[in-house]
Amino acid sequence: FLATLIFVFFGLGSALKWPSALPSILQIALAFGLAIGTLAQALGPVSGGHINPAITLALFVGNQISLFRAIFYVVAQLVGAIAGAGILYGLTPANARGNLAVNALNNNTTPGQAVVVEIILTFQLALCIFSSTDTRRSDPVGSPALSIGLSVTLGHLVGIYFTGCSMNPARSLGPAVIMKRFSPAHWVRKMGPSPLNY
Repeated sequence: FLATLIFVFFGLGSALKWPSALPSILQIALAFGLAIGTLAQALGPVSGGHINPAITLALFVGNQISLFRAIFYVVAQLVGAIAGAGILYGLTPANARGNLAVNALNNNTTPGQAVVVEIILTFQLALCIFSSTDTRRSDPVGSPALSIGLSVTLGHLVGIYFTGCSMNPARSLGPAVIMKRFSPAHWVRKMGPSPLNY
């Protein structure tokens, strides 16, 4: 709950529509990546650093966590994302909120294209997490938190142009609930901000 709340607060916060300076895609990508890396380092030892329901599901399918734990983690993540988006909404002046970085399909991306892009983005993140945290590896893996943060940054640098780069269903749900903005294609979007919809 706490990790996802903080992640959503900082990630969405980087994408706000401040009148003095609109965010760049690089700024948004770095903010999401740095948030994940920081939280994985700080809270990884507490609960495994579960911040993303898609990754929690992947870890369950990979027999890394129990069904009971996965269900409660996903519920906590979704509630944490709504709380993080709500806190940010309450703290942000009305002229800078925009749509609170609610995801949307960009550049004439179709729902089908969005699904494939999101699968690829989420797969590379899951692959990074599984490989960088595998205790059976004997070669030096470096910092898993840094690897995971860079993986999220990589996803955003490409995915923002298509879907707003989701990779995380909780991140998409939080601002959508707070702003009461759902579209027919909402289910294909999960994580980053949409630069065309600030």
